[in-house]
Amino acid sequence: MQLTPDAAGAIPGPDWLVRRRLAAAEMVAGAPMPSADEEVWRYTPIGQLDLSRYRLAEGPDGISTASAPQHSAMADTGNGRLCGVELSAEVARQGVEVRALGEGDAEWAASVDVDLFALMNAAFSAEPVLVRVPPGASVEGPIVVRHWLDADGAAVFPRLIVDAGADSSVEVLELYGSTDVDAFVSPVIEIRAAAAARVGYLAVQDLGPRVWHIGSQVGHIGSQAHMRASSAALGGEYARMRLDTHLSGRGATGDLVSLYFGDGRQTLDFRTFQDHAAPDTTSSLLFKGAVDDTSRSVYTGLIRVRPDARGTNAYQTNRNIKLSEDAWAESVPNLEIENNEVHCSHASTVGPIDGDQLFYLESRGVPTETAERLIVTGFFDEVLDRFPVAGAVPAVRERLQAKIAGLSHHDEQHDRRKEADGSNGQPGTDHDR
Repeated sequence: MQLTPDAAGAIPGPDWLVRRRLAAAEMVAGAPMPSADEEVWRYTPIGQLDLSRYRLAEGPDGISTASAPQHSAMADTGNGRLCGVELSAEVARQGVEVRALGEGDAEWAASVDVDLFALMNAAFSAEPVLVRVPPGASVEGPIVVRHWLDADGAAVFPRLIVDAGADSSVEVLELYGSTDVDAFVSPVIEIRAAAAARVGYLAVQDLGPRVWHIGSQVGHIGSQAHMRASSAALGGEYARMRLDTHLSGRGATGDLVSLYFGDGRQTLDFRTFQDHAAPDTTSSLLFKGAVDDTSRSVYTGLIRVRPDARGTNAYQTNRNIKLSEDAWAESVPNLEIENNEVHCSHASTVGPIDGDQLFYLESRGVPTETAERLIVTGFFDEVLDRFPVAGAVPAVRERLQAKIAGLSHHDEQHDRRKEADGSNGQPGTDHDR
């Protein structure tokens, strides 16, 4: 079954969802594929994506066996279909909902048409999952959503909606995993934090080496609300996330924290938009990545301060380590400021392992390979310490250690102390306004 309007119309669901799928599928059918000539797709292998290779997954085969920290609720999906939900008695008592969208849920299905693939998600998402936290509720322990993919040649479109009511508190952990399949995954995550809500979100993407992953995360943060959205990108052949964070209420705060580690022939791609539309809002971004072998990473970010966003504080930091001469990293931070009463800064670096740190350890008898692994491990600690779901950190750290243990080593790397900070001909930069 190809990705056509007929295929969208054949997916079962409530009438409003079927109508929405058909409308989105018609738009997809008339839209061109993106091109690397477009700025938002620059540096990507998007021209290599052949969607005709994939078919819509027909249903769950198995479910994830990935370990999850102690939790208050768990939902499992298999090949894009909801397989089961478990809620603790306390969570259920508070009126928290974790379920598929149903007949009366059209209000939860806001349009997220940030690019063609988000539109495809609207057309082909089989069972969007809603996490709804009532106003004033405080959820102890994360709500875990595990996504599992084991259908070769499948196209899967997971969708998660997190709706945190006023003055509520919740942490959500999403886990993406797969067998070694040739597949396409295009998730959409919507996070809505009402006034004074506190939302922590962590996505751990550890898909197989032949999976293409192109997703979108959109956050809407209300007055005095706080959202911390984080991710660990470790798997996939080409894995891309676009993150749009809208600070729409006075005093809203949004933190974005991510790590990524590419090896083999992976490409890991992030596009971020910190959109300040209200006064006295704050956003901070810290992304750290490492690339080994012939892998690539791309980061482009934009801080946008709108005319009414007086008193904005916005920060953006992207740090990258090249672990191989053949690896490649691109980092492009940007500012667009339409109000003078703000404080904004961005920082960007791409370079090898710090030569002074390496020399320090080597001079104390630490073998070069061990020293490199210690430095890379410490490089990620700052991000791991900021993840909102602390119980998930040990598993992420263990997966990172497995990647770090396989670092490439080339003779020319051992003379890194002579290299300047910065690669690809571009030194690291820091800017303030």
